[in-house]
Amino acid sequence: MTTINANAGANGTNNSGSPLAGLSKDYTMFLKLLTTQMQHQDPLDPMDTSEYTQQLVQYSQVEQSIQQTGALKDILSQLGAQQMSQASSFIGREARFDSTVAGLGTDPATWTYHVNGTPTAITATITDASGKVVNTVTLDPKAQGRFEWDGKKSDGTRAPDGAYTLAVKATTANGDKLETTINSVAKVTDVVASGGEIMLGVNGIRMPLYGLIAVSAGK
Repeated sequence: MTTINANAGANGTNNSGSPLAGLSKDYTMFLKLLTTQMQHQDPLDPMDTSEYTQQLVQYSQVEQSIQQTGALKDILSQLGAQQMSQASSFIGREARFDSTVAGLGTDPATWTYHVNGTPTAITATITDASGKVVNTVTLDPKAQGRFEWDGKKSDGTRAPDGAYTLAVKATTANGDKLETTINSVAKVTDVVASGGEIMLGVNGIRMPLYGLIAVSAGK
């Protein structure tokens, strides 16, 4: 399943090998060494503790940062679980995304579009994930709003399932180009967590939850 993610989330980190785990071990070792030296110092010639005190303060600040980071991870984990639970309510409903990319799968690839102005000609161009044009379709300028592509390419064959991008060129009678807003539309089939992001499965691809702009009961 293709994942569409404009800004990939940070990958998870194994705590056992993280810098924070190393700092925690260093802090514990420092305390053991300091305690041992203080126990075995010469009473007539005590060691200068100013440097150790300064280091102790620094390590204490590190320990606080470690504890705060752990607390933040717990909070983020809880928020992620809450988002998953909330997003599961979208399953079975039609979702609209702020994206020109739609999935072609068991259902046609579907988009909505809005032309800012009154066009006399509209042309839709569909490209695959590599940027290759697979089909160009002339649309009725009086019936703008929703476009469904069944996967039929310009040579008559069907394109494979996957992610496809729509571009719409709308022009006036004078040939001036008009601004067009495009959104992809599909029914949500599942919800997954991937790379720190909540993703919605829609017609064979996955779209990020943050790109969701509308949800309806669907057809």
